[in-house]
Amino acid sequence: MTYINGEPQKGCIFCLRGLEEEDARRQVLLRGRHAFIIMNRFPYTNGHLMVAPYRHSADLDDFSEEEIVEMYRLVALARKVLTEVSRPEGFNIGLNLGRAAGAGVPDHLHYHVVPRWQGDTNFMPVFADVRVVPQHLEETYRLLRRAFAPYADRPL
Repeated sequence: MTYINGEPQKGCIFCLRGLEEEDARRQVLLRGRHAFIIMNRFPYTNGHLMVAPYRHSADLDDFSEEEIVEMYRLVALARKVLTEVSRPEGFNIGLNLGRAAGAGVPDHLHYHVVPRWQGDTNFMPVFADVRVVPQHLEETYRLLRRAFAPYADRPL
């Protein structure tokens, strides 16, 4: 309901360069040189993360090899940490390029890393257009922030 009833956010949710002091409020989990890992505020499942570059572009061809490699490494690290913390049975990992493909923020490329469990999709989304997320986002953030902390000073 926060999403439905809330005021539309101004600006791009992924343009975070120079806003490190807002990391906890924005639920940023880890920052690299070219990209970062952030929680999805409106998750499909618990631990739904996103990896985005600092550079504002939706075109894969705009990014350097160094940026692409770091994004991939962050996606792999997000999967690793989620596996250790949440023990999912599988993952959906990918990009939604363009509004027609389901991109909620079509102007800033970002990867989704969605942990999955058998039975995590039930009748609620089908009949009520509601998702049930059993853990509060702030609690999930605290757990994941702690799990990502050892990687903060390591090169990606």
